[in-house]
Amino acid sequence: MSERIFIAVAWPYANGPLHLGHLAGCYLPADIFARYHRMKGSDVLMVSGSDQHGTPITIRAEQEGLEPQQVVDRFHAQFLDSWERMGISFDLFTTTGTDNHRQVVHELFLTLLKKDYIYKDTMLLPYSAESNRFLPDRYVQGTCPHCGDERARGDQCDNCGRTLNPTDLINPRSVIGGYDLEFRESEHFFLRLTAFQEPLLKWVKKQSHWRPNVLNFTRRYLEDGLKDRAITRDILWGVPIPVEGYDSKRIYVWFEAVTGYLSAAKEWAQSQGDPDAWEPFFRDPNSRAYYFIGKDNIPFHTMIWPAMLMGDGTLDLPYDVPANEFLNMEDAKLSTSRNWAVWLPDYLERFDPDPLRYVLTAIMPETSDSNFSWSDFVRRNNQELVATYGNLVHRVLTMTHRNFDGRFPQPGDLDEEDQALLARIPQALEEAGDQLGKCSFRQALGTAMALAQAANRYIDAKAPWQTMKTDMQRTGTTLWVCLNVLSCLRTLTYPFLPFSAQRLHELLGFEGSIQDSAWGVREVRAGQSFPQPTPLFTKLEESVAEEEMERLRAKAT
Repeated sequence: MSERIFIAVAWPYANGPLHLGHLAGCYLPADIFARYHRMKGSDVLMVSGSDQHGTPITIRAEQEGLEPQQVVDRFHAQFLDSWERMGISFDLFTTTGTDNHRQVVHELFLTLLKKDYIYKDTMLLPYSAESNRFLPDRYVQGTCPHCGDERARGDQCDNCGRTLNPTDLINPRSVIGGYDLEFRESEHFFLRLTAFQEPLLKWVKKQSHWRPNVLNFTRRYLEDGLKDRAITRDILWGVPIPVEGYDSKRIYVWFEAVTGYLSAAKEWAQSQGDPDAWEPFFRDPNSRAYYFIGKDNIPFHTMIWPAMLMGDGTLDLPYDVPANEFLNMEDAKLSTSRNWAVWLPDYLERFDPDPLRYVLTAIMPETSDSNFSWSDFVRRNNQELVATYGNLVHRVLTMTHRNFDGRFPQPGDLDEEDQALLARIPQALEEAGDQLGKCSFRQALGTAMALAQAANRYIDAKAPWQTMKTDMQRTGTTLWVCLNVLSCLRTLTYPFLPFSAQRLHELLGFEGSIQDSAWGVREVRAGQSFPQPTPLFTKLEESVAEEEMERLRAKAT
């Protein structure tokens, strides 16, 4: 029986281009996971979209003298282009600006309000007398009361991950220059998170399959005690409150954005011509929902969104929240404000997508922060993709094409070494499948590369370039064994390297899309024709690393 897998991926703010930290943090692992499960035959729905109501958008709009929607439209279009070129295969990538999203947010808000999980109260909020307005939380910075970081925002400290209110900050200040801050009372709607303290803790303690960093962070947070949290703000950019008398207020983005997973699923169902198609992904205990996020979003997905789901009472809780840690850049913290980042559209102008997908998977920050460097990128591309994997593919296909008239040879009797390598094929598929299913992406990529390395050792030992002078049957058997390894590698590498896996699929003479192939052993057929081989990857000059470092330094501020 096939599995049903819902893959929810963090909604990027549509206020700037995507960078490698975004990709390594959640979008690449989600895509790897989705591609594996689709090939396995699972019923997969992968959704996300541009978060267009966050205050980062209004900040950028003010800085550029634009309307917020103009900023959103520009970067949403850029996101869609980047996903396509990078091979991030969403079933739907939408925005929080749709009528459907507003309706779903309103429905959940009113359900929780009716059940008394949402209530009205007053709170102190930052106010600028100079501009005669309340300031959104992200317009305020200060010192975190928990860890002392001086760059904490009014909604969260990225350094320690704590969610905050502006009043929690020490020495709060406006990020828009010249505003003197004061705090004034304002009436708002609150989510009664305290009602879910014990149910959440009981639920979380059962999640033994979660990553230790996610589980430990969430348990500590819950054991410290939850506080009720305001879910509306005095702003005009966002989803209106579905209650009369609050026209000058909007639903707060953190409540609204996580509801986007549900609204996106419903939008996808409408696009399929079956408005109820979303329900099995949210109302079937046999379905599994995975939420791919960065570590700064852990509390919203392991506590706040689950509390909202519990409050609704009809929707399934997350099965897993495989949050990644942070990706550093050249041994320094990635910083968009200082422009210390490699921007995805910029990368795609100069390089192919698969080498980046490979390197980011190999260094993926699954349990601790990791580091991207251009020198490591060039080294891994040349030594691992080109020399280990690509060279194996090219020499096997070249020798076969030249010596067997462009067709797969008929094998003879298999010796012990032949059988040993062939036995590794189902073993590698089983091991990598288990690792992918557990969101251990670095390990699964290592399993695939280990098979390529084993095939290189095998072909070096068998030396078909020598046996072809004296024993063509032995040569044909050696190459046939290697061709079976290549057939397996196109499957094993597809989730990670979809473009080159498709090329290998075609180089082996298979038709159609590799995605339509099953996750399993597919023995090559003697006599099958295949085209003239071409290299699978391109070697990079060593100078590329220094050139890209210079580019990075020149843009940094």
